[in-house]
Order: sequence, then C-alpha cells, then structure tokens
Amino acid sequence: MPMRKSSVFLATTALSIILSACVFKKLATDSYDIEFDQAEIERVQDWLEEEADVSPSAERPNVIVIIADDLGKYDISLYGGEMLQTPNIDSIGLMGATCMEGYVTSPICSPSRAGLLTGRYQQRFGFGAQKHEFYQKNRMQYLGFKWFIEKYPWNLIDRDSVPTKEAAEKQGILPNEITIAELLKKSGYSTACIGKWHVGDSEGQKPLDQGFDRFYGFYASHSLFAPEKSEGVVDQKIKKDLTDKYIWRGQRDGIHAIYDQDVEIEENEYLTYRIAEESIKFIKEHNEEPFFLYASFNAPHTPLQAPEKYVSQLGHIEDPVKRVYNGMIWALDDAVGDMMTALREEGLLENTIIFFISDNGGANYTFTTDNAPLKGGKITGFEGGLNVPFLVRWDGMIEPGTIYDQPVISLDIAATAAQLAGVDDHPDYQLDGTNLVPHLMGADIGPAHEALYWKFGWNKIIRKGDWKLMLDVDHGYTNLYNVSKDKFEKDNLAETHPGIVRELTMNLHDWEAELPEELWPPIMKYMYEDEDGTMYYFAD
Repeated sequence: MPMRKSSVFLATTALSIILSACVFKKLATDSYDIEFDQAEIERVQDWLEEEADVSPSAERPNVIVIIADDLGKYDISLYGGEMLQTPNIDSIGLMGATCMEGYVTSPICSPSRAGLLTGRYQQRFGFGAQKHEFYQKNRMQYLGFKWFIEKYPWNLIDRDSVPTKEAAEKQGILPNEITIAELLKKSGYSTACIGKWHVGDSEGQKPLDQGFDRFYGFYASHSLFAPEKSEGVVDQKIKKDLTDKYIWRGQRDGIHAIYDQDVEIEENEYLTYRIAEESIKFIKEHNEEPFFLYASFNAPHTPLQAPEKYVSQLGHIEDPVKRVYNGMIWALDDAVGDMMTALREEGLLENTIIFFISDNGGANYTFTTDNAPLKGGKITGFEGGLNVPFLVRWDGMIEPGTIYDQPVISLDIAATAAQLAGVDDHPDYQLDGTNLVPHLMGADIGPAHEALYWKFGWNKIIRKGDWKLMLDVDHGYTNLYNVSKDKFEKDNLAETHPGIVRELTMNLHDWEAELPEELWPPIMKYMYEDEDGTMYYFAD
C-alpha cells in the first residue's frame, strides 16, 4: 500500500512539473532582437549634413501632409458619404485633385505611417507588422487570453517565441532610414510633426531624431482626446469591441502622454483642436521660409470622445457610438478648416502643396463605420482597408475639381515633396513613389504606377492595372478581382483567369525577393466573414 501511494505521488508530481513547465514556458527570446547599425546611421547622417545640390528648377513650395486616423473613404462627403457633411476636408479635393484610387501601404496604422514618412515600402526595413506594446510572456498568459478574453473577430496567434520587452521597445523606423523631414531639411526646410507619431519611441526613433525641428503630440498608437470626463466632451465606451478596454487603459501614461518637444506636459484641451492650433502656430512662425508640416491627427481613432456641441447636433444618428464617432469627424473637419483659413490669411495657398489622406480604412470592429460600399476595413487587404481618401491641393498649379482615376499610393507624397524641393534621394535609400504633380496636371505620361504591392504576415497583394490579386499563403485562398469593374470585390475570378493569377503571382514573388525578413511578428489573427460566409484571416 505505501508503495502504491508513493507511485501515485511521484506520478502526480511528475505530471505537475510537466504541466507547469508547459504552462509557464517562457516565450520571449532574443531571436527578434533589433540592432541599430551605428556605422550606417553615421554614414547616412554625414550625407544628410552635406550641402544639398538643389535643382535650379526646384519650386520649393511648402509641403503639408494632413493625415487622419482610421478615417474611411466614405466617412467624408466628397466620396459620397451620407452620414456627415465634411466641407473643409472636401475643399482640398474640390480646389485641387481628388484621387479616386488612393492607397496606403498597409491596412493598419503603424506600418502605413512608416511607408508614408519614408517614401519606401516599409517592408524594405523589416516593418511589415503592426508595432506592438505587449506580447504574451509565457504559455500561461497565452492560454489565459485564449480562454477568458479572446473573441471574434480576434484570435491570438500561437507562437513558440515572441520579442523581448527590450526588442519590442525598438520596433519602429530604423534610425538609418531617411524620412521626408530629413530630405526636406537637407533642402533648407523647417519641419514639424504635430500629433500622432507611432513609428518608434526609443532613442534615435523619435520625431526630433528623424528630421523634425518641432514636435507636439504623442508616441503611441492612441491617446485620450481629453482627460476622461472632461466638461463639454462626450466619452463613449464600446462594450462590443474587444480593443476598447485596452484603448481606454492607456489614458495619458508613458508613450500615450502628450509631449512638447521631448518633454511630457499636461494637456486639458481637446486634442484635435490642439493639433490644429499647434499646426497653425508653426505655419505662422515659418511663413517666410519653406516648411514641411506633418499634421498627424488621431481622429477618428478610438477612444471615442467628441465635443458635446457636435454630438448634440447629431440626434438623427440613433446609435450613440456612431453619433460620437461622427462628432469626432466633424471636429476634425473644422480643424482642417481652421488650417486652410490660416494659410489663406498668410497668403500661402499658392505656395503650398497640401495632401490629405487617412492611414487606413475605417475600423469595422469598433462598430463606428462599415466602409460600405467597399468590402472589409482596417486590418483587411480588401479595398475597405487599403483604398482611402487621398486629396491634393496646390493653388495655381493643380486645376480645381481635377479627378484622377489611376492608382496612387501614400509613397508618392515623399517622392513628390522631394522632387518639388529639388533634392535627390539617397542612392542606397531610393524612394518607391512617383512625383504626382505632372499626373494631376494632366500630363500625358501614362499611369503613375505599373503595379502596387502589399505584404503583411501571410497576406500578399498586388494591384496591377485593373487587376488585384490577394494571396493567403497560410490558409490557402487566392482571390482575383477586376477592381475597375468590380470595386466592391464581389466576384472572385481566380478560377476563370489562371493566366493572370500566374503573372501577378510571379510579379509578387519578384518584388518579395528584394525584401528582408520582418523584424517582428504579428500577434493577432483578424477574422473577416464575407457575405457568402467565407472566412478570411489577416495578420495584425
């Protein structure tokens, strides 16, 4: 009998040890460590400090990039959105060019902004996945999330290893990459980043390290628009959205805090207003010299907070979530209007090229918008995630009311700005975009791009001419759409056009062969169910 008890005890103990080892298995490893190449950083810095050989034909206009956060194409009235009128945003396209086929390089914030700011496909420097603040440290955390937190449309990816905290802190644009700000600064421009950054917050990666003279804003993916329960501001929680609790938890702490230059400050005013005010201040202070302003609004990204004066006028919108969301867009539109007024008063509209864009499509999973009639939304590779509002205004150069219906991409902003400023890009960091001005002025020079490419996790996408191919190498789907005839991606033509699938697949493979490995992995699998019940999976 004692022997039997002893055997049971030993077996139970052994099983407990094995289970504990599995449950508490450490997942964070140094396999994702990011090393900054100091020699390369110094080489690039030396080049940036050399006197620029500015082209004598350079027009050197001021350059303003106004970027919204998670704003869907049909959230504004210019593209046919019916929920809210956005006259100030619309005016940029009405007084300049409306790009009907404007794309971003990623359907999610951080990689998309990295591509825009460098003018290079962000995959060229390993920035394929969203920058993340948190990874599960061990198997127990992973199982806890799976059992108690995870729910549709989110699914945690089961990984044997994840980045360490130190590696995660280095995620972002590598310090040796060259931003638009650094290129234009080389040409004598004053530069400012006002608002959301979200492309690196360690030493060497912040705005003041990446060519910006002025920074006001926050480093993270989100921040509060105003301290919670502020007078005159409506706070709206989204109970059905898994991400909403995390968003509110960030408050104004750490990288979610508001910074003036690199100093944390207390800010009580509504942030959309403050971003516009700081942008206008910069414009007025630099009205007699060329400047580059990156006005990076965080509206209408969650958390949902809108001035009560807007929400009270939107009673026709029954859903309180949608009501506050559209109140945030209204505030954004007014902020853009204030910036346009300042440019007019300073007499700068004829010497300033203005871009308006969103970093990706609307976030369906927050129940704020659905991007209809486009399919999908933020995080997906469908048009609702990648095809965004894209407006360009330059008075006296671009004819008011211009409609451009060929594909363009956020990479073109850096290429356009550099060419207008008369500065060449670094021979080892060549830009992937195209100068859009000749195209928008009607020059008969063909489309701006032969093809556009995307890659995030297992998702690979190409748009070439009328055709868009979507490959999922992990889950085995191949989707082919003629987006000139089927913009809403209803008819998958992969089976009936195998030759086009082969051609575009080869194009994708050739492009991908130029890319390094991603520096960090996605951690979430986002599920999107099509109208016919097909489930698609996208890496986040």
